[in-house]
Amino acid sequence: MIVIFKHFFYRNYVGLSLWPFIILKEDELKNDEVLINHERIHLRQQRELLIVPFYLLYLTEWLLRTVLYLNSYRAYQNISFEREAYANEKNPEYLSHRKAFSFVDYLVR
Repeated sequence: MIVIFKHFFYRNYVGLSLWPFIILKEDELKNDEVLINHERIHLRQQRELLIVPFYLLYLTEWLLRTVLYLNSYRAYQNISFEREAYANEKNPEYLSHRKAFSFVDYLVR
């Protein structure tokens, strides 16, 4: 389910997945197939990790990478969940053939 919530986002962020919702900054973004696919990849990751563990792992990885890189945005870009989503967001067929826990392949750079 897609929800529009304009005042929820920080800086240039325009989309977010919070099981079971995709939250977007603007209504027009519903037509952005790449963004929607990116967020659907996150929904699949959340579901396979039973939701709460996804958020705990996401936050833990972001914190560790922030310490490693001393840069929170670079840390965000290198979270395994984000790396998988960005690498496959332009492939509309990705979720139909994605193997469970594929984000693990993106843990190590």
